[in-house]
Amino acid sequence: MTARVSLADVTPSIALGPLDGRYRATVAPLVDHLSEAALNRERVHVEVEWVIHLAQHGVVPGAPTLTAADEAYLRDVVATFGADEIAELGEIERTTVHDVKAVEYFLKRRLAAAPEGSALREVGELVHFACTSEDINNLSYALMVRDAVHEVWLPAAAAVADEVAALAVELKDQPLLALTHGQPATPTTLGKELAVLAHRLRRQLRRIEADEFLGKLNGATGTYGAHVVAVPGADWPGVSKAFVEHLGLTWNPLTTQIESHDWQAELYADVARYNRVLHNLATDVWTYISRGVFTQIPVAGATGSSTMPHKVNPIRFENAEANLEISSALLDTLAATLVTSRLQRDLTDSTTQRNIGPAFGHSLLAIDNVRRGMRALAVDAELLARELDENWEVLGEPVQSAMRAASVAGVTGMENPYERLKELTRGRRLTADDMREFIAGLGLPDDVAARLAELTPASYTGLAASLVHYLQD
Repeated sequence: MTARVSLADVTPSIALGPLDGRYRATVAPLVDHLSEAALNRERVHVEVEWVIHLAQHGVVPGAPTLTAADEAYLRDVVATFGADEIAELGEIERTTVHDVKAVEYFLKRRLAAAPEGSALREVGELVHFACTSEDINNLSYALMVRDAVHEVWLPAAAAVADEVAALAVELKDQPLLALTHGQPATPTTLGKELAVLAHRLRRQLRRIEADEFLGKLNGATGTYGAHVVAVPGADWPGVSKAFVEHLGLTWNPLTTQIESHDWQAELYADVARYNRVLHNLATDVWTYISRGVFTQIPVAGATGSSTMPHKVNPIRFENAEANLEISSALLDTLAATLVTSRLQRDLTDSTTQRNIGPAFGHSLLAIDNVRRGMRALAVDAELLARELDENWEVLGEPVQSAMRAASVAGVTGMENPYERLKELTRGRRLTADDMREFIAGLGLPDDVAARLAELTPASYTGLAASLVHYLQD
């Protein structure tokens, strides 16, 4: 076999996965929050804030007071964390073979390089004071996930729900032949059906917006053991709570070495459920396209098929389906795995949490595809009108319901309404004349007969159009 170039050795490096390759531009905003570099930057941030917190509150006797300039210097280490710092941290970790220890040494270098006379040169041992690695990691992940959700994922997820809602309002009066079990059923409006999906998406978003992000700082087995030995006079639970809340997180008072990750399982279950509702939207819109309800606006220069030039494939919705399934599978795995840690600690969560980025990345990619796909849709109103006019049998429901009401009111000759309509309509296609002739022969009160005679499949949509207004609540 002819030798090939090793793609693993090509420069710049080639991505193994599609999120860092083909789809990089779409998911790039998540890199700031859920990448390995983002994790290390957040670790530096937590370590910096811990030093400042200990010094500000005089927790450790003898620790010098930091000036505003000292605090600004420390926080600038986080603000300027970029390519050079990532490389430096990587070099340190090759020696320590421990990622959090590398962060500690990295920060101590910065303290040693502080300006002459700065108190920062004296606080090196406050870095990682009484901490286990998980004290830093759990807070870092909570901050990363919180910001990824609220700054990147939620705005995109809310935008697609809003766009579906806007289309629902636009199409609230557009009659549509409903299909239940794939068979013609009571007509609705296209807007009302889209409103159902927008309402479902928004309900999940409200759950996600309310999800908590928990954190802890209590030592190697959650007992504050090292803390109380080193500084027995401090209110360590109070210090811990104040620090966690200073970071904008919810304090977890009872943990083992690790924060229990239950909040992550709750969040990922909610995001996965949102994914699945969006998946339902994608499959429904795909079906509407296949049925001709929606047509797709061609993109200039785009190719739908390599051999069939007429095709405009619903690829946005198909891509979304696949990525939502991958995202949900990853989120399900994260939620199931992270709630279990053997006794006081095992490391399954360490490698598992490194897949949070791909889980959200595939969801974000799907959201982008749905938004782009929805913007390229147009309604074929003529087809919808034709479908409705070909299915007069769907009026069997209101006619038999009117017969029941008339029977209750004392009108004679209204016996067995369901059975009579079943005999008339089941397995048959009726015309307008067929239905009106049947109505005329029922002996209904004149006003009821007139109301039914004026009814058409297109006008038999009940309150569908007005129900769309519930989206505003």
